[in-house]
Amino acid sequence: MKKILIGLAAVVAIGAAALWQFQSAAQAAPDVAFTDLNGRTVTMQELRGKVVLVKFWATSCTTCVAQMPDTIRHYEELKSRGFDTIGVAMQYDPPSYVKNFTETRQLPFPVVIDAQGKIAQAFGDVRLTPTAFLIDKQGHIIKRYLGNYDEQAFMATVEQALAS
Repeated sequence: MKKILIGLAAVVAIGAAALWQFQSAAQAAPDVAFTDLNGRTVTMQELRGKVVLVKFWATSCTTCVAQMPDTIRHYEELKSRGFDTIGVAMQYDPPSYVKNFTETRQLPFPVVIDAQGKIAQAFGDVRLTPTAFLIDKQGHIIKRYLGNYDEQAFMATVEQALAS
């Protein structure tokens, strides 16, 4: 019985150590360049020091379109505190649709058309929309969101990242 308890304690200790190591080793965001619809380019390196939401979306994605007012609101409310948003339109989205959507909705953050799919590939071969990555001030991915998400939990995570 004592050997079993010692064995279980060892397994628990190893599992806890592995979990701690996984949580403390946040994945670095890929160092990609984003060129927006106005021809301005920014890299992930240049965004260091900010909390950044990189959001993959498409004009044909009803969930993406439904989330856009909240995405705009979060950006507007938090940009003065060091929060930024990059909207990445998927490779299959017609550029004219993306430009029209961006203009008619007056998106206040940079919108990028990922024409060759290289940005989606760099972020782990993103294929589903909406997919978003929350990146901390040091350039680490702290959360990945797929589809709908809990807005209160999202805002709590953003607030924590802005405070650190």
